[in-house]
Amino acid sequence: MSMLKITDLNVYYGSIHAVKGISFEVEEGEIVTLIGANGAGKSTTLNTVAGLLKPRSGNIEFEGQSLVGVPAHKMVSRGIALCPEGRRIFQDMTVRENLEMGAFTRSDSESLETRKRVYERFPRLKERRTQAGGTLSGGEQQMLAMGRALMSKPKLIMLDEPSMGLAPILVQEIFDIIKELNAQGTTILLVEQNASMALSIAHRAYVLETGRVSMSGDANDLLHDKRVQQAYLGG
Repeated sequence: MSMLKITDLNVYYGSIHAVKGISFEVEEGEIVTLIGANGAGKSTTLNTVAGLLKPRSGNIEFEGQSLVGVPAHKMVSRGIALCPEGRRIFQDMTVRENLEMGAFTRSDSESLETRKRVYERFPRLKERRTQAGGTLSGGEQQMLAMGRALMSKPKLIMLDEPSMGLAPILVQEIFDIIKELNAQGTTILLVEQNASMALSIAHRAYVLETGRVSMSGDANDLLHDKRVQQAYLGG
């Protein structure tokens, strides 16, 4: 059984048909990436799974249970965490306070234990735990956004453009962390503008074009597909 199963999903912004009948699946333990140009419907898809947008039609199942109609604040207790585009950390809160916001469904003892593990994974966050989130560098803010998402101990973490605006050396570091999280058992749905990096770490991939799935398959196969290279990899 798939962990996440999307079937014939249609999402609108007013009269704009942003996601047009897409279907895809994410198996437990996978990294699955959605790639495509700006406006292809990638972020809209993640936000709909997270309950931030309501689909016009179609179904979203997580561990065999429909998520359609489940409010966004209940998704965390279901085991789903979204690390949003643009990071969206709380600028005036400290690093520690930002992390605690991600653990609102957990007991104090669970929160403390999880925060220790987040600090082990992101030592820089521990060093800066009393600093305001807004004073961190772009890469550190991305780590904080990922750490905050991990505080709920999700079964599935959805990452929306984690490399956006980061220097190449930091992009590599963030992708190494994503691979490490997956190796430790977290299932990942990744939306990423940097298609070559996304395809290099994913197990499977779906290409979105103007709200539709135009290609799908093994990520390594798509990485070497001439059509994908020409459209998204500068080939």
